[in-house]
Amino acid sequence: MRLLVTGATGLLGINLSLVAVGQGHQVIGLSHSRNLVNVPFEQLKADLESHDSAIHLIEGAKPEAMIHCAALADLNAAQNAPDKAHQINCDAAGKLAAAASCWGIPFVHISTDAVFDGTTGGYREEDPVNPLSVYAQTKLAGEELVMRMHPDAIIARVVFFGWSVSGDRSLSEFFYNNLRKEKQIQGFTDALFSPLYVEDLADTLLEMLDAGLSGLYHVVSPEHMSKYDFGVHIAQRFGYDPQLIEPVCMKTLSRGAPRSSNLVLNPDKVQRDLGHPLPTVKDGIERFYLRSLEEYPQRLQRYGA
Repeated sequence: MRLLVTGATGLLGINLSLVAVGQGHQVIGLSHSRNLVNVPFEQLKADLESHDSAIHLIEGAKPEAMIHCAALADLNAAQNAPDKAHQINCDAAGKLAAAASCWGIPFVHISTDAVFDGTTGGYREEDPVNPLSVYAQTKLAGEELVMRMHPDAIIARVVFFGWSVSGDRSLSEFFYNNLRKEKQIQGFTDALFSPLYVEDLADTLLEMLDAGLSGLYHVVSPEHMSKYDFGVHIAQRFGYDPQLIEPVCMKTLSRGAPRSSNLVLNPDKVQRDLGHPLPTVKDGIERFYLRSLEEYPQRLQRYGA
């Protein structure tokens, strides 16, 4: 399959592109401005805020499916630039979905667990949403627009961790980088989540495409934990001192854009439709650790050199 991946330099985009290549797909990675070096897939550059020119460029690449990973995902940056966030997280997604529908190809839109307000947790796809931040509000608007423009699209609400090109794009890298340097850091005891390791997420998204699924899915781990416990598990697996992580309550700190506390999502629907459970958080931490032994982080960083 000739697969176009937007946001190809990001944490999900680069890992997804590499996993897809490993499965035998022909990948076109679309990014805004950054060039990757010696990657095993085609690269295109386009500004998704210039919708028409970006779509013209993508059409010329003749993709057979699209996975839209690109977003303005920095919560504080989105909070401070709501128009830009809406342009990227909503308008661009809708334009790409409409184009994919016109071309008759599958479209996967990556959304976020943050569309919920975190008052209960255990959220299913049919549960009411209440996004607190501009980022989450624009991602929800993107979901709704994509579904209107491409009714057969997959909309995947996700949360993930892993190794990135820059080495500092995920919570797992935050803990790893600081623990390795024996720095004292904080971990939130009241922030609950269900993250997948990014290569497991990539495998799952490609499996969903191959299975011809459509509609809204929570593509997350069936296991959840606090971000503090997540850091402790990483410390223990890498042999670092978990006492370096100070347990704190997120709600007692001022962190700019509002954040939901309990973002535990229920992945029963995708597990049922794929016919198997998704990996646990601990499974993902183990894979994160094993990839470090294979020097995968260094390989990714060389792509960004």
